[in-house]
Amino acid sequence: MSYESIRDSIIFQFQIKIMQHLKKNSTDTTKKKKSKVTMAKAFKTIIWPRRNLVFIGLILIVISRLSSFVLPWKSKVLLDEVIPNKDYDQLYSLMIIVGVAIFVQAVTSFLLTRILSVEAQYLISELRAQVQKKVLSLPISFFDNTKSGALVSRIMSDVEGVRNLIGTGLVQMVGGTITSIIALILLINISPSMTLFVLVPVAIFGFIALKAFGYIRPIFRKRGVINAEVTGRLTETLAGVRVIKAFNAEPQENKVFENGVDRLFQNVKKSLTATAFMTSSSTFLLGIATTGIMGIGGYKIMTGELTIGDFVLFTILLGLMIAPIVQMGNIGSQLTEALAGLDRTEELMNITTEEDDEQRTIQLKTIKGDLVFDDVSFSYDEGKEVLHNINFKAPSGSVIALVGSSGSGKSTIAGLSATFLNPKSGTITIDNQDLSKVNLSSFRQHLGVVLQDEFLFEGTIKENIMFPRPNATEEQLLKAVNAAYVNEFTDRFDDGLDTLIGERGVKLSGGQRQRIAIARAILADPKIIILDEATSNLDTESEGLIQKSLAELVRDRTTIVIAHRLSTIKKADQILVIEAGEIAERGTHEELIAARGRYFDLYTYQAKI
Repeated sequence: MSYESIRDSIIFQFQIKIMQHLKKNSTDTTKKKKSKVTMAKAFKTIIWPRRNLVFIGLILIVISRLSSFVLPWKSKVLLDEVIPNKDYDQLYSLMIIVGVAIFVQAVTSFLLTRILSVEAQYLISELRAQVQKKVLSLPISFFDNTKSGALVSRIMSDVEGVRNLIGTGLVQMVGGTITSIIALILLINISPSMTLFVLVPVAIFGFIALKAFGYIRPIFRKRGVINAEVTGRLTETLAGVRVIKAFNAEPQENKVFENGVDRLFQNVKKSLTATAFMTSSSTFLLGIATTGIMGIGGYKIMTGELTIGDFVLFTILLGLMIAPIVQMGNIGSQLTEALAGLDRTEELMNITTEEDDEQRTIQLKTIKGDLVFDDVSFSYDEGKEVLHNINFKAPSGSVIALVGSSGSGKSTIAGLSATFLNPKSGTITIDNQDLSKVNLSSFRQHLGVVLQDEFLFEGTIKENIMFPRPNATEEQLLKAVNAAYVNEFTDRFDDGLDTLIGERGVKLSGGQRQRIAIARAILADPKIIILDEATSNLDTESEGLIQKSLAELVRDRTTIVIAHRLSTIKKADQILVIEAGEIAERGTHEELIAARGRYFDLYTYQAKI
């Protein structure tokens, strides 16, 4: 994984936090292009690039199907020639020929599964990787409106159907078509009248099958949506199990999940009903054909128009013709399900990514960190601005603190600084370069984020600290550990930095998690830090250590601090008081206290608490 994608995954949690403070986005940047994947498109993009393997599969299926005609052919010889003439030599040779044909069928069947099924699974893994890569490239508004569990379902489940395009399903359909055509020609050669009688119910079944496929495809498509929703809710439930138990809410969560799986069941029931109708129709119609053949064939044998061998050959060939037709009905359902899954995957792949902006051509190799907001305004909904004409300069190495009441626009400014959002008017520059024209990856490789509730990955303390720089040296690692005072608690652990911390770091205290997050940011060595001040919910001892860690982190880096405890930002180079999307006051701590304005009120109020 590249450094840029690693950093993007780290700051994903910050993206979520920003959107929690703001109104829902109308997702104008993530408009979906409705699509319906046709068989022709699937052939061009999935099958044709693997034409060599598919061609080998076709050769194998043809050999297998031709071998299947040996048994009925030799059955006629056995009944009409070998048994009446008591020809033992021909009997032995006949048995050898049939045995070889069966062996060839077994070998080709094994090779088909080994070659095509393995390739199909490889294709699934490739598509999953492509979809996951696409998802990580999408803008913040997409994640705000999509459950993470639903995304997991779309990445892991929607692409599975392609195994029926590259796997044995499609090849078996072609092989079945070949078998049916050859069998039909031989049937006509034996008895045109009996063959015509059979074709009528077969044609009716084919018509029913086509109608059924058209009915089933939307059901399969809807199933993917429902499955994603149910999976998403289940993921949330498991992640929030402590809240659920704390409020004794297990019954209502059980009810929500039961309703979800019932919706999934109702969807499956619809598809099973259509499939059952198709299967029962084939049983009835083909049963009528078989009954008619018994009567017509028996009559022709008694009148001498057919031999017993001809009748047995006709019966077996009839099975060879009908079986692939019934099988193609099942394969057709699988292909329909595959195309429905590809429909949803195609929609996801068509969403506009952050990097699709053709104006973002400026590549930043190194930066000083001079950040400037010039008359910046921002809105999510047309005509409803949340920021109004914001102007400030954050020189390289300075600390800019954002304070104000909840919903005033602090997180919006931080999001704009991190390029998670784009201004509706005005300009944001980094080192005199318009940030709206800068390549996002080249900027974010110089960006670091530390949150109030930091996200840690399951694994060891060492793995979490080294996440942004997995190739960092031991010396660099220890420097970050000491700077963030992580060693203050890891020295007490038996496994030290190799201690397992559990999912999201549940085995650690809040202060310990914060110090690991700060060590991670120090190791990444960014030039710009977005800091959601991390001490508001900590005890005094932990707060003191983390303040020392933060002092090391912000040294020589441009820092945007969202401040909750005003006592922690006394040394900020500039404090911006944000109210109703505007800068109400600005200055140092001493200047704002002397002004006795909004900042003075906030500070003195907190001091009394």
